[in-house]
Amino acid sequence: MFDHIKEDISIVFERDPAARTHWEILTTYPGVHALLMHRLSHWLWKANFFWLGRFLSHIGRWFTGIEIHPGATIGRRVFIDHGMGVVIGETAIIGNDCTLYHGVTLGGTSWNKGKRHPTLEAGVVIGAGAKVLGPITIGEGAKIGSNAVVVKDVPANATAVGIPARILEEEKSKKREETAQKIGFAAYAVGNDENDPMIKAIHSLLDHASKQDQAITELQAQLARLNTDEHSDTEVAEAFNVPATNSKP
Repeated sequence: MFDHIKEDISIVFERDPAARTHWEILTTYPGVHALLMHRLSHWLWKANFFWLGRFLSHIGRWFTGIEIHPGATIGRRVFIDHGMGVVIGETAIIGNDCTLYHGVTLGGTSWNKGKRHPTLEAGVVIGAGAKVLGPITIGEGAKIGSNAVVVKDVPANATAVGIPARILEEEKSKKREETAQKIGFAAYAVGNDENDPMIKAIHSLLDHASKQDQAITELQAQLARLNTDEHSDTEVAEAFNVPATNSKP
């Protein structure tokens, strides 16, 4: 427990330049208070003291403005900055070294039992007001922009922004580079000036080639399935094939 408290305080110094003293962090940072109370409520929840865990969580929400369900799983060195309005659902999983800003929601999109809240892998940063909804996975080191609404998986080290959230152009650039390497084109010779019509044309061709590769892969998979079905049909037909017998008049 004390190791967790030390980590919680040290991580505030790393990520908040406004932090000055250990005493200030321990007494005035609601994110730290919320995590401390959550660890106790989560222990009670795991020990099947469900009402007591929920009640302690409710007290923590009243004091800090941060609502964390006692069933949520939170890793080490997690930092909730400011924290007011943060909501973390029951089946949410937050990995080590994640950062959440105020107004973040890790919510569900279904009333069904089971996993219905997001999973954040290590090092994820979620900006103020962002909504991450459903049993999706935010990859390691990914960043979610402020006020984004994320309802699909986000790959590792990607940046997602907007409503609904989309991956920024950096991811498209990586795919273009991969496609260029496949066809033997030196994509690194192309600059980042998006206003250049020649660069736009080359990027368009690379995107088109990437889509064609994906379509060809899907067609090959379908053909493979069709060949398998054809062999199966042939075997069934042969099994029911009755050889003709010579009958005398």
